Amino acid sequence: MLVMVNGRSDQELAESITKNIRTAINTAGKGKSEIARAIGVAAPTISQYLSGRIQPTLVTLVKLCEYLGISADDILT
Repeated sequence: MLVMVNGRSDQELAESITKNIRTAINTAGKGKSEIARAIGVAAPTISQYLSGRIQPTLVTLVKLCEYLGISADDILT
């Protein structure tokens, strides 16, 4: 089933979230291992977020945003 959110398909939304996570992490200049430790996930998990293989849970997304000093809107829009 295709889900539309604000005129975008769920696939487009997932790709946008992946791109925004990648941009936020690159802008912060933090290493994957450092971020993983700070938010309580394994380093390979960060790599999976960056490649779009998986999306963070809501709780993990909040932790990631707090650590990077950004709002969840920066990732989700």
